[in-house]
Amino acid sequence: MIDALVIVVLVATGALAVFGIASTVCNRPPGRVHTLAVGAVEALLVVQALIAAARVFGGVALPESTTFLIYLVVSVCVLPIALQFANAEPTRWGGTVIAVAAIATGVAVLRLQGLWAAGGV
Repeated sequence: MIDALVIVVLVATGALAVFGIASTVCNRPPGRVHTLAVGAVEALLVVQALIAAARVFGGVALPESTTFLIYLVVSVCVLPIALQFANAEPTRWGGTVIAVAAIATGVAVLRLQGLWAAGGV
């Protein structure tokens, strides 16, 4: 994994979490801005996943390759699912759903980085 990209993804997920909490505090249901914000973070996650998967399938040996790949899939899937939940019932709490998903995605990315570092890569 690329360390600079990991940092960018972590900052983006943190900013998305703050944005989700702020929209909840302001009593705003999820809208187009939420969709665009999740889409931007999701694009970063997809780029990270493609690079990491290509390196793993290209021969990089990790002690827990299966676990790494599962975390990689989870990191890409959580935010779109949360956005669907947030838009299913558009209340002020949709922002909180997105914020919790952003925090969970950030944790998954940290775990991915830990697994990558354990491989000595």
